[in-house]
Amino acid sequence: MDQRMTDEMFMRRCLQLAAQGRMESRPNPMVGAVIVAHDANGGQERIIGEGYHVRCGEGHAEVNAFASVRPTHQHLLSESTIYVSLEPCAHYGKTPPCADLIVSKGVRRVVVGCVDPFARVQGRGIQRIRDAGIEVKVGVLSDECEWLNRRFFTFHRHHRPYIILKWAQTANGFIDDGGKAIALSTPFTRMLVHKLRAEEDAILVGRVTFEREHPQLTVRHWNGTSPVRFVMQHGGATHDTSDDGFLHVDSIESMLQTCRERQLQSLIVEGGARTHQAFLDASLWDEIRVETAPLCVSCGTRAPQVPDSARLIGRQTYDGNRIELFVHS
Repeated sequence: MDQRMTDEMFMRRCLQLAAQGRMESRPNPMVGAVIVAHDANGGQERIIGEGYHVRCGEGHAEVNAFASVRPTHQHLLSESTIYVSLEPCAHYGKTPPCADLIVSKGVRRVVVGCVDPFARVQGRGIQRIRDAGIEVKVGVLSDECEWLNRRFFTFHRHHRPYIILKWAQTANGFIDDGGKAIALSTPFTRMLVHKLRAEEDAILVGRVTFEREHPQLTVRHWNGTSPVRFVMQHGGATHDTSDDGFLHVDSIESMLQTCRERQLQSLIVEGGARTHQAFLDASLWDEIRVETAPLCVSCGTRAPQVPDSARLIGRQTYDGNRIELFVHS
């Protein structure tokens, strides 16, 4: 196996490990690390340590990977490669810099999936390791590494949350039945909605949807923490009402400002039609998820149109309902 294929194989393992921190690592990124020993006699390379960032405030992936190396394998570090899906940090936060830890361990080589967009890192970790005379390779499976942390990257690059527009519609393109709410999700797809809520930081609906349907917007059919809940007033006053537990905002910008202040890195927009259209018109979206039920109504509110700039990347069917996932092309 050539070096490129070897590097990609171990980086895929980093991504597998990183994904295990999805629920607990926020607002930190998901990161995985793998330490690979090189057989001096030309035998197969083997993993001697691995780890991931379990939860915010605790050890980073590199720390956990080095801690997992057995005492009998410590002597192998000087001829080993550490693979890490995101650039090692170079600053003191809740933990010391991982770049310094890597240098102190004296590994032979470092392979990085992608550069950290966080302002206090942005190449500094890579440079610190190179300055110590250690070989660093950057960009292995970079697209996959960025996709895993697309919420984190969007927040730090664009200073806004990663925005998911989500709606359910009938087969003939309506989101309600003559202006009245209609149940379109199945028990299973409803569970998937709650899974999505557990994975994201915030959720928003428009005033009409809020007053007509009284949605809870909580996680009830999945394990996890409910997202911060917004209601778009469309010109009304912005206020935080303690009685209903929702944040009422009067504009997209005021909502985005609150997300920045609260470090909310992702947002689900669940409707209604006017609210979805406002985000589409402003081109403020990263994903669109559309659930289509196999039933028709004679009239109602038309579902938003998926824009031409959207690219279909996934389609699945559950209990007769089709769920499609789009991203910007």
